[in-house]
Amino acid sequence: MDFTFTEEQQAAAEAAKGVFAGVAPDAVPSPALTPGAVAETYDRALWARLADADLLSLLLDARYGGAGLDAIALCLVLRESAQVLARVPLLENSAAAAAVQAYGGEEAKTDLLARAGRGETVLTVAAHGRTGHDPAEQSVTARQDGGTWVLDGVQTAVPWAYDADVTLVPAHTGTGRTVLALVPRGHEGAHLAEQFSTNGERLGELRLASARLAARDVIDTDGAWEWLRDLLATGTCALALGLGERVLRMTGEYTGKREQFGFPIATFQAVAVQAADRYIDLRAMEATLWQAAWRIASGAPGPLPAAGDVAVAKIWAAEGVRRVVQTAQHLHGGFGADVEYPLHRYHAWAKHLELSLGPAAAHEEALGDLLAAHPPA
Repeated sequence: MDFTFTEEQQAAAEAAKGVFAGVAPDAVPSPALTPGAVAETYDRALWARLADADLLSLLLDARYGGAGLDAIALCLVLRESAQVLARVPLLENSAAAAAVQAYGGEEAKTDLLARAGRGETVLTVAAHGRTGHDPAEQSVTARQDGGTWVLDGVQTAVPWAYDADVTLVPAHTGTGRTVLALVPRGHEGAHLAEQFSTNGERLGELRLASARLAARDVIDTDGAWEWLRDLLATGTCALALGLGERVLRMTGEYTGKREQFGFPIATFQAVAVQAADRYIDLRAMEATLWQAAWRIASGAPGPLPAAGDVAVAKIWAAEGVRRVVQTAQHLHGGFGADVEYPLHRYHAWAKHLELSLGPAAAHEEALGDLLAAHPPA
C-alpha cells in the first residue's frame, strides 16, 4: 500500500481549500439558538461555488463532465468541508451519483449524472433504516408488478430529503436481494415527515406506501447497495476526521493563550497529556480512513471484504470524534459552551457524525460477523 496522494487528488484537496476558505464556522447557524431546523435549505451559494470548481463531479467520468477521480479524492474534499462545517449535501450527492454511474442503467445515467455534477440536480440516500440502527435495506420492501416496482416501508433520518430531487432508497425483494430505487421528490406514494438532527439540520422520514416506479428507476445490480453503503460510511469518516482536526487545532490555540498561575495552560502536564491522547485518536482515524478509502478505490483484495476496513474506520471515527470534542469542551472550560464561540457547533456536528450510519457498537457487531464468516487461514 502506498498512501501518497496523486497529483490529481492533491489538486482536488487544494481546490476544496480555496472554496471553503470563505466559510466562517461561527456564521454557521447554531442549533443552540434556533428552535427546529437551523435553516430551510442547504448553503446554495457554497453549492454553486463547489459546482464552479468542478468539485461536485469528482467521481464522474469525463463523458458526464467529471474528473474521473476516486473515493480517496472525495474523502480529501470532505475532510476540508468538515473543518468549516459546510452545510451542503456533498457526500450524499457524490456517492449517489457514483453508484448510479457504476451500477445504473443508461437512461438513469443520462438523466441524472451530468446535472448532478453541475449541481443542478441534487441526490441523496436513505441509508438509516427504520430506526437508525437496523439495516437500511430491510426497512423497505420492493416487489415487481408487471413492468413496475412497488415499494412499501419507512426510512428515517434521510439527509437533505426536502432539498433532494431524487432519493436513492435501498429495498429488499422477496428473493433476498437488495435493489436501489430512485425515488423523485414528491413522487406519488412517497411522503416526508420532518425530523431534526443534533446539528439542527432538517432531515426527513420517508414513508413509502405502494409507491410505483418504472423498471428504469430501479437499480437491481448485485452489490450496488453494499458498495454505496461502504462509500457513504467512509465519507462520514472523512468528515469526522476533518472536524476533529479543526477542533484539536482550536483547542491548541486556546490553551496556548489561556493562562493560569502566570503560565499558558498548554504547558501543564494534565492538559498536554489529554491533547496528546486526542492527537493519537486523530492519527488512528486518519490511518483507518485511508485504508478503507483505498480498498474502495482500488478494489484490492484482502483477508476481509472492504466492508471490514470500512467498519474499522467507522469505529475509530465514531469513538475518536466524540473523545476529541469532549476533551476540547473540557479544556476550553466555560468558554467552550459560549454560543458566540464556534466550538459548541462542532460538538453538535460531531454527535451527528458519531451516530450517522450507525454508532461504533453497530460496526463492531458487523466486524464480528465478517470475522466469523472469514476466519484467518
